[in-house]
Amino acid sequence: MNAVADMQPFDLLLDLEAQLRAARLEQSAGEAQAWSGLAFRLRDRWLLTPRQDVREVIPAPKLTRVPGAKRWLLGVANVRGGLLPVTDLGLWLDLPVATPSRNQRVLVFNSERIPAGFLVDEVAGHRQFAPADQRPELSRDAGTLTPYLLGGFSREGRGWLALSLHKLTQAPAFADAGI
Repeated sequence: MNAVADMQPFDLLLDLEAQLRAARLEQSAGEAQAWSGLAFRLRDRWLLTPRQDVREVIPAPKLTRVPGAKRWLLGVANVRGGLLPVTDLGLWLDLPVATPSRNQRVLVFNSERIPAGFLVDEVAGHRQFAPADQRPELSRDAGTLTPYLLGGFSREGRGWLALSLHKLTQAPAFADAGI
């Protein structure tokens, strides 16, 4: 059965809004203007996510495991009185397990509808890139990250991949956290 046919009208509108937002972000990454995003490390890769994708960055919180959840869903945390599911972004992308460190942070996804936090290995603040820094070839063969990328940038000898948390949360696999 078609998943779209089973959706309620409001859910269809929310899905359409998310698709339009992702398309605007892809377009803005290719326009002749500066592009800025939050820089973070995930294992041995440096990534960026658009500023709009992250509500806040918090230290790794105390988590309560969720029985029957896939290993990438680390658990839920009480953040300001609300439950926040926390995903190990590296495990979700089939990267090796990270060694826990004091540098790990949780990127809180900027969505009223989808509560989600993403554990990353380190956050390096905001970075801004000029149009001349764009390197689309970096995102062509990025393995499991490829479907969620907006593009790539290069500066000072380092490649940066722009990852869309909106695209990631729209993936059917993201909603399937049960074993």
